[in-house]
Amino acid sequence: MKNPKMENEHFRFYIITRTHLDVDPTTIHEELVTAYGVHAVSYSTVQRWAKKACNGEMEIEDIPRPGRPVTETTPENIELIQSLIEEDPHATYDDLEAQTELCRGTIFNIIHEHLQLRKVTSRWVPHKLTLKQKQERVRICRENLAKFQSGSWRTSDIITGDETWVYYRQLGRKASNAHWVGKGQSPKTVVRRGKFEPKVLFSIFFKSNGWLWIHAVDRGEKVDGTYYIDNCLEPVIEELKYQRPNSGVRGMKLLHDNAKPHVASEVKNFLKKEGLNVMPHPPYSPDLSPCDFWLFDYIKRNLQDETNKDSLFKSITKIVENIPEKEYKKTFERLIERMQLCIENKGEYFEHLMK
Repeated sequence: MKNPKMENEHFRFYIITRTHLDVDPTTIHEELVTAYGVHAVSYSTVQRWAKKACNGEMEIEDIPRPGRPVTETTPENIELIQSLIEEDPHATYDDLEAQTELCRGTIFNIIHEHLQLRKVTSRWVPHKLTLKQKQERVRICRENLAKFQSGSWRTSDIITGDETWVYYRQLGRKASNAHWVGKGQSPKTVVRRGKFEPKVLFSIFFKSNGWLWIHAVDRGEKVDGTYYIDNCLEPVIEELKYQRPNSGVRGMKLLHDNAKPHVASEVKNFLKKEGLNVMPHPPYSPDLSPCDFWLFDYIKRNLQDETNKDSLFKSITKIVENIPEKEYKKTFERLIERMQLCIENKGEYFEHLMK
């Protein structure tokens, strides 16, 4: 059985030495994980000790704490664990054992029974919203929602589209990469994508009864307002006129985000000329964009590895063609629900509240 104290001192000595050789904490932690696996100290511990080394603190051994109970749940130990967690919210049980000499059972009891804490993964958000941006999200959602509720707008009259990068090689999610291994076997590896790994920018448009248009941007092309009109908006409008020979784009609303090509003056003039109204969309709001909160993720989950742009285009087209019409319709119904959630959550991101 490993001696936690000796192991801790060994790690400290290594971290201090490597820090003085100008090795960054990330590299040091990767080296420790390579050598010790799950027994290595956490990255936050490496950061903390590297910082102490830079400040001239060279103590290798733990500071003696005479008379402190090792296995008892006392007010002093509860306060100690609480202070260590407040200092480092990412601390692991191994870190707390090494720093306190308390047994794991005592630490577990303190954390869950007395402090009533649980460890969760940090919630990812697209942008740190300002108060003004939150208020704008609420304002636009209220105005849009009122039009749907009054019947002046219908979800079946919305066209939406956006751009996304799609790689030739698919990595899948962590859960999809999980697999069973036998005793003594090493897990398979998944190679991280390189900076220059092949990818293509796709622009995709759809409405409540299915997809309208897919465009793959050629390498080196500059996507500006003119490009957006010629390669996306004009074909979408032509498709609408084909599908609706009597009404064309009359009564339709275009929902796209505030990317520069979308809000360029030539785009606004073109849409006005064609009689296609734009549905207001608040800045920094992918959670209110059907492409971002549904379609793009759906496509990437169902893609296989491809070798070139043409095969990638064909695969994406096949995926969107095979999506049932009810799923497209359901997505716009969820948009209404999301606008309501945005209002109820006072403009904050709300996806963690979705059922």
